[in-house]
Amino acid sequence: MVMRSMVEAWAVALSLLLATPLTTSTAAAQDAPAAAAPPAALPNAPIPYNQIRPKAAPRRARPGTATTARPAGAAVAAAGATVPGAVPPRPVIAGAAPIVPGLPVGPAGARLAPGQPIPAVELEAYVDGVVRQIMADAHLPGAAVSVVQNGQVLLNKGYGFARLSPAKAVDANRTLFRIGSISKTFTWIALMKEVEAGRIRLNQPVNLYLPERVQVRDQGFEQPVRVINLMDHTAGFESRVLGQLFERDFERVRPLDLYLRQERPRRVRAPGAFASYSNYGAALAGQAAAYTSGKPFERLMEEQIFIPLGLRQTTFREPRPEKAGLPAPMPVALIDDVADGFAWDGGFRRQPYEFMGQIAPAGSASSSAGDMARYMLLLLGDGAWNGVTLYGPQAARAFRTPLRAAAPGVNGWAHGFATYQLPGGFQGYGHSGETLSFHANLVVVPGLNLGIFVATNGADGKNLAADLPSSVVRQFYARPSVFARPGSSELAARAEDFEGRYLTTRRAYAGLEAFVDRLRGTVGVHVTPDGKLVTSQRGVRKVWVPEGPVAQGRFISTLGDERLVFRMAEGRAASFQTAANSGRFERLSPWRSPVVLLVVSVLAAIAALATLAGVPLRTRRESRENQIQTRAGVLQNIQALLWLVGLGVFAAWAVKASVNRADVVYDWPGALPIIASACALVATALTVVTFVALPAVWRGGRRVDSWPAGRKLAFTATVLIYAAFAVLLGAWNALLPWSG
Repeated sequence: MVMRSMVEAWAVALSLLLATPLTTSTAAAQDAPAAAAPPAALPNAPIPYNQIRPKAAPRRARPGTATTARPAGAAVAAAGATVPGAVPPRPVIAGAAPIVPGLPVGPAGARLAPGQPIPAVELEAYVDGVVRQIMADAHLPGAAVSVVQNGQVLLNKGYGFARLSPAKAVDANRTLFRIGSISKTFTWIALMKEVEAGRIRLNQPVNLYLPERVQVRDQGFEQPVRVINLMDHTAGFESRVLGQLFERDFERVRPLDLYLRQERPRRVRAPGAFASYSNYGAALAGQAAAYTSGKPFERLMEEQIFIPLGLRQTTFREPRPEKAGLPAPMPVALIDDVADGFAWDGGFRRQPYEFMGQIAPAGSASSSAGDMARYMLLLLGDGAWNGVTLYGPQAARAFRTPLRAAAPGVNGWAHGFATYQLPGGFQGYGHSGETLSFHANLVVVPGLNLGIFVATNGADGKNLAADLPSSVVRQFYARPSVFARPGSSELAARAEDFEGRYLTTRRAYAGLEAFVDRLRGTVGVHVTPDGKLVTSQRGVRKVWVPEGPVAQGRFISTLGDERLVFRMAEGRAASFQTAANSGRFERLSPWRSPVVLLVVSVLAAIAALATLAGVPLRTRRESRENQIQTRAGVLQNIQALLWLVGLGVFAAWAVKASVNRADVVYDWPGALPIIASACALVATALTVVTFVALPAVWRGGRRVDSWPAGRKLAFTATVLIYAAFAVLLGAWNALLPWSG
């Protein structure tokens, strides 16, 4: 019974790890630090933002109240009203309107032609319904949305709370949300300004524009990484996140150039092969722009982008004390406007501030919905807005033109910006962003002269950020889609050509992080008897049907417009891309599947338990042994103990990872994975010794001083199980305790 319980516990722990995201939208529950004044109790349920009001705060918009500034229809700005470097006036806000009861919040058909603007009243009512519903369902404390069209701000609105203890409402014009990878769009603009100035050339090696200490090493590749490879994520870098992308202790934040030198990733494919999203590549681009301009990155952003546009609530700086070697911290005037991040664990749990200054160009910016509205007006104006010209028409075209063709329904990569295929056949571009506790998305649609920004400070806000922009386009400009999508008998007949496990290319390729990424980064694919394709990853299950001939490998969701595209080789699926196009999922041979590792690990645990349990249960005859068998038996007992300790420690870490996911991201690798890996490494070395000793163990025949045949068989079977487990762990990078 004890043996069975231990094995079941290990299997459950590993399955928890496979089902738990570590580096995406959900963060661990962390108690807030003590406040100076007695804090208000954190709520145990989502708080409708119309039921609680914060203490009096002049000039703060109440949650759920749209910001208004000037009469609707007023011009955004007069031509020539602002000189470069001056702070232009705030953009005009289209007239806010009361909520319209009964307005549908689902696809209602294409009610507007592309040239017709969205009525502000209907837009606000629709967005209110969507945001309120998702905030309640996903337990989100706050959100902000801004929508611009035809040079006007149609909607600029805060929902819920930026802070809960004490309660502070979201103010669309003031509250700073972490915008994650939307930060990269500012980096790409700065880089293109260096290109326009003639200091950088896109097709040249990026090393020409970097100090020697952070230059990209060859690592066996003849072809250099070019600047353009950074912009469309084709540099060929591995992706490492754990223990370096986020810091909760500002003392661990490093200067950008030191981070780039210390965290240099492996090059795992030739530049230009295909896109695989890289935060490190974006950070390199920011360093290049700073180096050629002769200015620190944060100052470059302020002088070239934020100050000219009047983005007073946007900054790459973070709220921390001064620290030698680091850029100046966030201005004191902005700190009070920073929203807290929250996770839901039966109640809202305030999360630690996520410091990203060490990789600032890739994701450390914070901004308000109001500032993002101005930014979208600039993007829709092809780099010019309110008398300020930030970049020229060539750069404007580059930001919205994919560098390489993408399959229909799959996002492309332009010069840093993602390009989107939206409902109704409209083309958009922009970027999404997320940290452990914040999610944001920015999409502009030139064909509709429309821009949409959304941000939330809840760990489970990914769906709100991802879906709202396309939802707005669908609601007002797209015809209803027909979702009756039956399965395919051809697909059912060719199930073996698609079924299996697929592993993401956006992962670490060596060390313990590679081991964890391989456990978590696989997607299972199977085909149902009625001819539908099902993908499953970490508890998320999606169903697809063929879009066109099965041999083309194109699939569409049964619930919407999302696409999945397989790359076929000799009639079989070799890999697939999701609509996000952040990397490929490559097909695994069966022995590389996590299921195989799980089965063999359970067998190893059973063998280890049986070995130790057999010591006190052996009869006098079974205990007779020669000198070699004595030593081999002792070694196998030590192995059993090491395997059980290693498996148990890793199981404990897996359970911890499922409960405190942010801890894993911040504190990687920590003691537990290192102990587990060290135990496995020593046990593997002993496995080699016992394997070599097998012939000697079998010598002696039926002598009275030798093991009986049954014990020899048990010893041999155990050695073979351990050997298989060790080989798998070695192939999975689990035997490298010194390499997190």
